[in-house]
Amino acid sequence: MQSRSETLHLRSAGTSVVIDLTTPGFPAIIHWGEDLGELSQSQLADMAIAARPQRVSGGLDTPSRLTLVPLESAGWQNEPGLVGSRHGHDFSPAFDALEAHNGTVDEFDATSVTLRAVDKHTQLELETTLTLDGAGLLHQQHTLTNLGPTDYELQHLLATFPVPQSARELLDTTGRHLRERSPQRHTFTTGRHVRDSRRGRPGADSTLFLAAGTPGFGFERGLVHAVHLAWSGNQRVAAERTVGAHALLQAGELLSPGELILAPGESYTTPDALGSWGDGLTAVSARFHESVRARASHPSSSRPVTLNTWEAVYFDHDLDRLARLADAGARVGAERFVLDDGWFHGRRDDTAGLGDWFVDNEIWPDGLAPIVDHVTALGMQFGLWVEPEMINTNSELARAHPEWILQAGGRLPIEGRQQQVLDLSNPAVFDYLLERFDALLRQYAIAYLKWDHNRDLLEAGSTVTGRAAVHSSVLALYELLDELKARHPELEIESCASGGARVDLGILAHTDRIWTSDCIDPIERLTIQKYTNVVVPYELMGAHVGGPRSHSTGRQHELALRAGVALPGHFGIEWDISQLHDAKLDELASWVDAHKRIRELAHTGSAVYADLPDESADLRGVVSRDRGHALFTYTQVTSSTSYPPGTITFPGLDDDRAYQVSLAAPTTPLEGSGQSTLAWTEHPVHLTGRVLRTMGIQAPVLFPEQLRLIDIFAI
Repeated sequence: MQSRSETLHLRSAGTSVVIDLTTPGFPAIIHWGEDLGELSQSQLADMAIAARPQRVSGGLDTPSRLTLVPLESAGWQNEPGLVGSRHGHDFSPAFDALEAHNGTVDEFDATSVTLRAVDKHTQLELETTLTLDGAGLLHQQHTLTNLGPTDYELQHLLATFPVPQSARELLDTTGRHLRERSPQRHTFTTGRHVRDSRRGRPGADSTLFLAAGTPGFGFERGLVHAVHLAWSGNQRVAAERTVGAHALLQAGELLSPGELILAPGESYTTPDALGSWGDGLTAVSARFHESVRARASHPSSSRPVTLNTWEAVYFDHDLDRLARLADAGARVGAERFVLDDGWFHGRRDDTAGLGDWFVDNEIWPDGLAPIVDHVTALGMQFGLWVEPEMINTNSELARAHPEWILQAGGRLPIEGRQQQVLDLSNPAVFDYLLERFDALLRQYAIAYLKWDHNRDLLEAGSTVTGRAAVHSSVLALYELLDELKARHPELEIESCASGGARVDLGILAHTDRIWTSDCIDPIERLTIQKYTNVVVPYELMGAHVGGPRSHSTGRQHELALRAGVALPGHFGIEWDISQLHDAKLDELASWVDAHKRIRELAHTGSAVYADLPDESADLRGVVSRDRGHALFTYTQVTSSTSYPPGTITFPGLDDDRAYQVSLAAPTTPLEGSGQSTLAWTEHPVHLTGRVLRTMGIQAPVLFPEQLRLIDIFAI
C-alpha cells in the first residue's frame, strides 16, 4: 500500500482502490476497479485533483462529492449514508478531525485502512474500515459511536461504493419459495433503485447481489461492479444515479423505528458490505469465491454425499423403513444420512411440537440410538433436522412461555406455516435452546444439523425490551451457532430457510452450507444455482437428486438430468431409494461416483458460464486452478429454433494450451434425436483453449431436458 497525507492507494489481486482524504464531509473513493500499477505520491495527488468537479449554475457553491458516507452537511442532496437523531435534534452530522490509520492484515495478504472522524456538535464518532483482501474483494464497514450524554437513535448507516459512468444497466435477483434468485435487469437511469428486505431474514424474494455494468454485460464479458451484504436479517441494497454524474451502489442493515438506540458510549458496527468487480460476472464471482474459500471457517474436508429423508418419508418415522433407506444410501455411496422433521415430542405434522426439543418416546421408544447406531455402523455420518428459532403455539414450550415469542402490542403476529418465532435475544430463550441442542449433541453421535427457518418474521418485537428485535436476534443466532460449534468442534451445520430464504455470507460465516432451494426440479435449479453461485461457491450449495417426479413442480425427468444439474454442488439424494431395483441403484451409484471423481475440481476450481446466443441451451463448467482439467455440463433446456443446433464455446481455459475434448461418463454414449453420429464424440479432438473459446465445437442434438457431460483435459 502506498499512501500520503491526502491520498491512499490500496492494491491487491488486480484491484486498485484510491481514496481521496480531502473531499468535503468525509473521504471518497475516486477509483475502484482495474489495478492502476505503481503510482507515485504526486500522481496520486494529481488523481485527486483530476476528480474535482466544477461549480455549475443552479448548484451549490461547493460542488457535492460522493463520499464513503455522503452527508447533507457536505452538500449531498440525495440519500444520505447516515441518518439518525437525538429525539429530532442533531440530525445532520458534519465530521472533521479526520485520522487515517494504514495497516496490513496478515490473514490472506489483505490491505486495509481505517478512517476515523468526530463531529463535536452531534457528539458522534464515525470509523470506517476498508479492506482489500487477497482476492481483490473490497470490504467496507462503518462503526458509529455515541460520544454524547443522551441516547442517539440510528435509522440507517449504509456502505457506499462508486461505480463508473459506463455502468448503465442493473442486475439483481428476486424470487419466491421454490423459485429463489431469479434474475431481473433494467436500465440504470437517473434516480434510485431500492431493494428492501423486511422479512427478518433476507427472504426468498431478496436480491443476493446488486450489479451495475455496461449494457448487455454477461458472464463472459462486460465491465461490471457488484455488492453483497453479509447479513442474515433485514437489509437494504440500492443503486442510484444523480444528475451530478454520480453513480453508486449502497448496502446496509434495514432498521425498524427505535430498533437501534445507542446509549452514551455505545457503538454500532454495520454488517460487512462486499464489493466485487470484473470483466463479466464470472470474474466478479471468482473474487467472491476466492475470498470465501480463504476464510478460516471454510470447510476443509471433502463435502460428504448426503442422503436426506424428507422427500423420501416426510413425517413417517418408522425405524425399519428408515434403516432400509440408510442401507440403500450406503449401497450407492452416500456418506451422510440426515433424519428430517418428525422425530421430536408431539411432531406428527407441521402444526405442533416446535420448541419441544425432546425425542418423542412414542415414535422412538428407545430414543434415536437405534437409527444413529445403524447409520454409523454403515460408515455414514448421522445428521438431524432442527428448527430452533421457531415455535408452534401448540407446544408445551408455548404454553409455558408465551412471552418468549416475538410479538408487538401484546398480540401474536399472523402465523406462518402454523408457527411463530422465538426471541433469541431473550437470554432465557438463548439458554434453553443452547441446553437442549447441546444435550442432544452430547447424547448422540450427531455430526450435522440441518438448521431450518420456515417463516418470515412479522412484528418481531421483544417482550423484554418492547422494541423491534430483528437486529439483536440475528446477533444472538450467530452467537448460538458459534457456541454449539465451539462445544462440538466436528459439528457441521446447514442453513436452511424455507429452502433458500436465508442465503448470505453472514450466515455462512457461522455454518457450513446453505440449502439452495426446496425446489430440486433440475430445470428450475439451473437458474437458481447459477445466480446463487455468483456469490456462493459450489461446495457450500446443497444440490440433491430428487425422485423421477418433482415434488414441487410435478415434472418428470431422467436421472441424468436430475443428477447432472446437481453434480458440482454439495451433492446429495432426496428420494426414497429403498424400493429401487439393482439396475437403478447401480445407475444412481454411477452418478455418486462421478461426483466423487470431480468433487475436488468442482469445490476448488473456477465456476464458469458460457453466454450462448441460443437461449434454449445451457453450458456451464468448472475449471481447475491450473486450467489443466475442466468439466462442463451441456443442457438442452427447451427445443431450439436451430436444428441441428449450432456451436458451443468454452470459457475459462488457457488460450495457449491444447486440450482433448470428449463426452464424459455416465452420460456416454451419445443418444438423442440425431440421425447420425457426432464426429468429435467418435474421434477425440485436440484443440487449443483459444479455439474452444472462439470457434468452439458442434453441440450435440438432444431432446429437450436432456444433459451431457463434457470432459476437457490439457494434453
